[in-house]
Amino acid sequence: MDIEVLGELAMYENGVSIVPSAGKPRQVLALLSLWSGRVVPVTTLMEELWGDEIPRSAATTLQTYILQLRRRIAAALRQSSAAGDRSAKDVLATAYGGYRMAVTPGSCDWTQFQQWAAPGHRALMAGDARAASAHLTRALALWRGPALVDVPAGRVLGLEILYMEETRMQALEERIEADLRLGYHAVLLGELRTLVARHPLHENFCAQLMTALCRSGSPWRALQEFRELRGRLHRELGVEPSARLQRLHCAVLSGAPELEGERTYAQGRPA
Repeated sequence: MDIEVLGELAMYENGVSIVPSAGKPRQVLALLSLWSGRVVPVTTLMEELWGDEIPRSAATTLQTYILQLRRRIAAALRQSSAAGDRSAKDVLATAYGGYRMAVTPGSCDWTQFQQWAAPGHRALMAGDARAASAHLTRALALWRGPALVDVPAGRVLGLEILYMEETRMQALEERIEADLRLGYHAVLLGELRTLVARHPLHENFCAQLMTALCRSGSPWRALQEFRELRGRLHRELGVEPSARLQRLHCAVLSGAPELEGERTYAQGRPA
């Protein structure tokens, strides 16, 4: 069973999709997929589907959605030569108080992302920028768009998606930091300008762009980026940039040696 949640929801058994077209069954499948191997309580599924307005028929309706999913799983298993003796109830199992999606560990792209991002983070903390960049690049390549972009998200899925997107953002920041340490400042400029435009209040991306600009020989552009971010923060939030960003601003003004670029790789980042 292959599960993809880092973009549109996809779930295949031997190449056969089991994702339903209706919204609420997709919500159920998405939540079961994210919690693969763990029991999702019936109460959690109901909260996801109906929030605080759970109808009297909720239990029966949820059972109908589970039955629909099992029918799709059963149809896919019949076409799979690798299915063996597995049944739909083996894949989408009933557990005490809920349901569990029983799939092979690592079959979900979200799990794979975490398996690559974690050693990337550890490598960066240990000072191994090359290993960090390699691991994090591989992790981020799994993303095909916003998480579960085609699934209507209720309260539970909304929090799960928020966590996933925040984790993705952290991995992206760390990959850029690793590449800056490797000297790829000139190559990063286009990506960082795009990220700052998409996230105009994101201080870390602005700091990384300022660093890349300085190391590429354009400190005045770095100062301009700081002024623009400061203006946006004033207008929209009524706050000053963080102490970290203000220290970076002072470092640019004073021409700090650590902001002088030693190498530029015009051929691009390593794959």
